[in-house]
Amino acid sequence: MQKLRCALLFGGVSSEHEISCKSAATWARNLSPERYDVYYIGITKAGRWLHVTGTPDEIESGEWAQKGYSECTLSPSRAHHGLVEFAPDATRILKLDVVLPVLHGKNGEDGTVQGLLELAGLPYVGCGVLASAVCMDKAVANTLLDAAGVPRCAWDWAWRHETADFDTLEARLARKLGYPIFVKPANAGSSVGISKAADKQALRRAIEVALAEDEKVVFERFVKGQEIECAVIGNRDPHSTLPGEILASQEFYTYDDKYVAGTSRTQIPANLSPEMQQKVAAIAEKAYKALGCEGLARVDFFVEKDTGRVLLNEINTLPGFTAISMYPQLMVHAGTPLPQLLDRLVDLALERAEQHG
Repeated sequence: MQKLRCALLFGGVSSEHEISCKSAATWARNLSPERYDVYYIGITKAGRWLHVTGTPDEIESGEWAQKGYSECTLSPSRAHHGLVEFAPDATRILKLDVVLPVLHGKNGEDGTVQGLLELAGLPYVGCGVLASAVCMDKAVANTLLDAAGVPRCAWDWAWRHETADFDTLEARLARKLGYPIFVKPANAGSSVGISKAADKQALRRAIEVALAEDEKVVFERFVKGQEIECAVIGNRDPHSTLPGEILASQEFYTYDDKYVAGTSRTQIPANLSPEMQQKVAAIAEKAYKALGCEGLARVDFFVEKDTGRVLLNEINTLPGFTAISMYPQLMVHAGTPLPQLLDRLVDLALERAEQHG
């Protein structure tokens, strides 16, 4: 069988650069050498594309960015159908069959790279341009989920310039949401830029933190409940795993809790009744379809302690694949080991490309 020529993209101009490198290392270690010839393409924080020929350990640690690897670029020309490498001895074309954009956050998970891949006519793992862009922007995603009847907590949002009239904004939020309020950048992931504001002064600070990441801010009513996550896979007929549960070591699941201190824990399956587990999984599939997701996504929820209401939090179209990440853990628990999971995601990418023509 002829091997598939793959480009594994990682790094990126994003606040989640380091997490992308860790996720990509997991992919690199679990892609079958019998099925794939893999080009590692690292995108530096400054936006340089490098053809990395090092090891998965070097990818994970970030050492690759300090090496003298050849620059390259993904060509939008369908005549090239792949990468253009600017090697010291020559410029050459590296033909590709499929691209694995293991990129998190802005400039990778938000439809930008997906648009480039569409222009190039290259199959790629994960959601398409529209779903990637929609799910990255929490204000847009929430609006569409409300329209689709997917249950959510009360929320609001504002552009940067609207926060200048802070007193008017604060009065609106206090009336609509009440304190405490969660404040998030509309376009960011891995809990970057998120704060919990207990009063007016804290709200002002939280808005400043969120605006350091994006031009739009999302505000959400505090929900006291379990943090629940589902792994969804598929194109036209997606399937959700039963949910797992995040047992955060801090007041809420922060970036440091996830990736720095490593003190959070996960429980699979979640501590929910079988009926509630099925209900959460069904809502995950509904939300996935409503936002046009394909390939894979992780769908995050709160299950409110007092009422038992299931409230969707957000959808991640390229979830983490680190050693502690919930998506691969959920899939492994459901009976799909990592190498087979990656094969399935590649197959879905090729299937979608064939369907779309």
